Amino acid sequence: MITTITLNVSVDKAYHINETVESGKVIRVATCNMTAGGKGLNVSRVIKMCGEDVLATGFVGGHTGALVEDLLQKDEIKSKFVHTKGETRNCINILDQDNVSTEFLEPGAPVSEEEKNLFIKEFDEILDKTNVVTISGSSPQGLDKDIYRVLIDMVKKKGKKVILDTSGELLKEGIKACPTMIKPNSEEMESLLGVGINNREEIINSAIKLHKSGIEIVVVSLGGEGALLVSEDGIYQGKPPKIEAVNTVGCGDSMVAAFAVGFERGYSPVESLKYAVSVSAANALTSSTGSFIKEDAYKIFEDIKIIKI
Repeated sequence: MITTITLNVSVDKAYHINETVESGKVIRVATCNMTAGGKGLNVSRVIKMCGEDVLATGFVGGHTGALVEDLLQKDEIKSKFVHTKGETRNCINILDQDNVSTEFLEPGAPVSEEEKNLFIKEFDEILDKTNVVTISGSSPQGLDKDIYRVLIDMVKKKGKKVILDTSGELLKEGIKACPTMIKPNSEEMESLLGVGINNREEIINSAIKLHKSGIEIVVVSLGGEGALLVSEDGIYQGKPPKIEAVNTVGCGDSMVAAFAVGFERGYSPVESLKYAVSVSAANALTSSTGSFIKEDAYKIFEDIKIIKI
């Protein structure tokens, strides 16, 4: 089983409009999609679509939290959340006529010390039944910046694999526990290493440094050019065919999900890279966040180029 951790859960609303976003103007929404959100729940949905057993955990609260659980149930995703006194947040993504995305992200309601301790206790029990853990996104108020390091230590002590996908201080603290895999972008690597990254060679060198620091697999998204992977097996780029992207929001989460599936199935790092790039690219062909059509992924998979660097 794969377990996804989403500490800052939300209800995500995607508003599709037939014009551009303009300040001070009344804009009518053409269509609206509502999903259980937060990066880890996007990961959960894609893992389920890949055909693997997944459990979503984290914090939910209030009426919005109950809606999250209801939406997950409709998606047939099992969940075990700690319920908080605070209300779960909403996040809005506006997609205009040119598929340009504008996002409004609410902060998460504070989590108490008691709620945090209950989560850690329940997570320890969950670990006995899982093989792979993903930790994604931001954390709500009330949690220390080393919360991900604590959780990664718990996972590793039980001999399980863990993927960390976050940013800022949470990432800086989290990598001290050497997760199995991280997926930073160029800006995040600049912050972690204190260097400037201006070209492909510097991206590769920075990923190598992070790998040598004790992180087994470092994956860097290259947008339409796919992704770069650094591991003991070498340095590889998975390059997808050219596609007409509809919505790129959730592509990173889809990539994390597919790598988790690869770990669960015992794929090699390179096999996982090819699979993850195909799922991520397929996500870009749909208007929904954290979703893909299997037939699209199959077609893309056949045309992906694996380049050894």
